[in-house]
Amino acid sequence: MILDPSFLETPLAHRALHDVDDGRPENSRAAIRAAIAAGYGMEIDLQLAACGTAMVFHDYDLRRLTEASGPIRQRSAAELEALPLKGGDGEGIPTFAEVLELVGGRVPLLVEIKDQDGRMGPKVGLLEHAAATALEGYDGPVAVMSFNPSSVAAMQQLSPGIARGLTTSAFRPDDWPTLPESVRARLRAIPDVDATEAAFVSHEAADLGSPRIAELKAQGLPILCWTIRSPMDEARARAVADTVTFEGYRP
Repeated sequence: MILDPSFLETPLAHRALHDVDDGRPENSRAAIRAAIAAGYGMEIDLQLAACGTAMVFHDYDLRRLTEASGPIRQRSAAELEALPLKGGDGEGIPTFAEVLELVGGRVPLLVEIKDQDGRMGPKVGLLEHAAATALEGYDGPVAVMSFNPSSVAAMQQLSPGIARGLTTSAFRPDDWPTLPESVRARLRAIPDVDATEAAFVSHEAADLGSPRIAELKAQGLPILCWTIRSPMDEARARAVADTVTFEGYRP
């Protein structure tokens, strides 16, 4: 399944077009509405609620983004929807199904499935199944990705008609201290493109000079990148990347 060309025609707002100074927390309804209004595509994140619902939220713990604490996976969707996001207008954490309805195919939507294994291993499936269920019948440019190749492989089986990609990185020890070096080394090599039939990679911007990225680009694979925070960084990234995921400024 190829990536819809619209993903390469517009920058992607990281965690939607968020700005807490303007009442738009990351991955919030307000940030999503703002991205649509500005004509940007957007990247959002999925985590799993205790009841098996896919929620649009980045962190594993609630502390940074809400007044609560503890794992998001220990709360039901109803509890999370009622939990206000910091810096917002009182709205809680949205479900993926609600966000799909809100976007309604108007702009490209890039969906990162957060690793649920803990070691980028095979103990996944529940979040992927919830995501695939929510995506059934969605009409619009959408793609899914994950740092965990097992998640991408699961989506290959569950939603074969939806473009999927790998979120990739240099996997430096300081950035990924909980992963064994053997796992970091394997993921650093990006070996799963063919096995997962990945339609793209979204690579760490600071590592776009990687020989492996050059190899994939030469093969014709679209290269996305994360996360760009200034026009200068964008100009550098676009020497390699086909589009950028951005925050903190407007391309």
